[in-house]
Amino acid sequence: MPITIVNSIASWFLKKRFHQIELFLKYPNEVQQELLLNLIYTARDTKIGKQHEFRTIKNYKTFAERVPISTYEDYQDVIERARVGEQNIFWPSHIKWFAKSSGTTNAKSKFIPVSSESLEDCHYAAGKDMLCMYLNNNPDSQLFTGKGLRLGGSKELYKENGTVYGDLSAILIDNMPFWAEFSSTPSNKVSLMSDWETKMQAIVDETILENVTSFAGVPSWMLVLLNNVLETTGKGNLHEVWPHLEVYFHGGVSFTPYADQYKKILPDPNFKYYETYNASEGFFAIQDQNDTKDLLLMLDYGIFYEFIPMDTYGTANQKIIPLAEVELKKNYAIVITTNAGLWRYKIGDTVRFTSLSPYKIKVSGRTKHHINVFGEELIIENAEDALKKVCKRTKAEIVDYTAAPIFMVGKEKGAHEWIIEFKKAPNDINYFNELLDNALKALNSDYEAKRYNNLTLNKPKIHIGRPNLFYDWLKLHNKLGGQHKIPRLSNSREYIDELLTLNTIPTSYNQL
Repeated sequence: MPITIVNSIASWFLKKRFHQIELFLKYPNEVQQELLLNLIYTARDTKIGKQHEFRTIKNYKTFAERVPISTYEDYQDVIERARVGEQNIFWPSHIKWFAKSSGTTNAKSKFIPVSSESLEDCHYAAGKDMLCMYLNNNPDSQLFTGKGLRLGGSKELYKENGTVYGDLSAILIDNMPFWAEFSSTPSNKVSLMSDWETKMQAIVDETILENVTSFAGVPSWMLVLLNNVLETTGKGNLHEVWPHLEVYFHGGVSFTPYADQYKKILPDPNFKYYETYNASEGFFAIQDQNDTKDLLLMLDYGIFYEFIPMDTYGTANQKIIPLAEVELKKNYAIVITTNAGLWRYKIGDTVRFTSLSPYKIKVSGRTKHHINVFGEELIIENAEDALKKVCKRTKAEIVDYTAAPIFMVGKEKGAHEWIIEFKKAPNDINYFNELLDNALKALNSDYEAKRYNNLTLNKPKIHIGRPNLFYDWLKLHNKLGGQHKIPRLSNSREYIDELLTLNTIPTSYNQL
């Protein structure tokens, strides 16, 4: 199809969709309340709907009083029933697909239900909106003259009953119309390969022959792929491989630790980065302007939002509030109700609002991935901002990291223990440690107070991880590729003790 026709179609869709977006920008709380009542009405005759008497719920207040906050553990039994064929439990339409969640590196997998409504009205709608916003901000874009390089997961069939599970990205690829493959690379056959290490080289071999204009995928794994592209082609940067590159749509983990490494392999100052915020449970927010770190909360994807202020999270004083009551600069845990049958479900992420008109957010971390053993309330956003500043100062480059507490024993004070795998290590790790400690103090007043005169916390302890440490750890747990993530911060020593043990083995896990 000629590029002029494609751009005309995109422009038409853009104008049509922007009218709908303007509606929830102008009336955000009204749109959310109407959406909630539609979800309740739709599910009124499901087992959960009957249990909580959805037919008599007429407003948010009654909904909040009657339906409890839930976690995956609360849903696990009914999800397993749905996976063996039982229907109409938590959503009326047939649930065939289950996204195998990689939001955690625990051995235990989560299987998130994916309805036809959530596929069409949330995930696919968000993909279209992402392109619409980019094209609206970049009218001279030539995005459709080439293909988008997508990096997703693999698919497996739950053989006992015909339901299907896999990474969300694989479910999306498998359900896309046949013509969508013409605008993306690699092919569906390669995209859905299950062996990650074989798949990586297959992607490289296939994509270097294409005219790639955009990337989409998780920053950590995309970086591995792109470095393999440079190694295979012998080129100095990616613009030499794909001269018409324009944009990288990224999400899944924070881009901050990887930004400088991307700039080295994508040196064109006009190259753009667009962040998205999605998970197995839904697609939540999209960067709506060039060169910003704020994400527009999308309010009409079949997801109703509630929030728990983190200063009361998990306490007897915990409160849950609707979107209309959020405040700027506070950290909130997200609670969602969705068109796939998740009711008042805690997804485990935390966000901070940067604007209330329209509602814009930054992802600040995860409810479980923080360190607050000593009252320091260290969140991922603090850690990554500090590491970025210190790496810039010391010219170091990080592959991955994790941190955990050193618990108090007797009169010995506590501390934070880090293990960092560097692509380029600092000349002096002790100086790096000092700078990191000071940067965390500057970013987090609670941490600063606990570190004052070593009152509660001693200075951090840093270990340098051997090459491939985190890759080997993920492989050991069968977590290679796609959307799997390293747990950055933890209140326990579960992850760091495993990594410290693995760090003493000087060979790659491939050779173990």
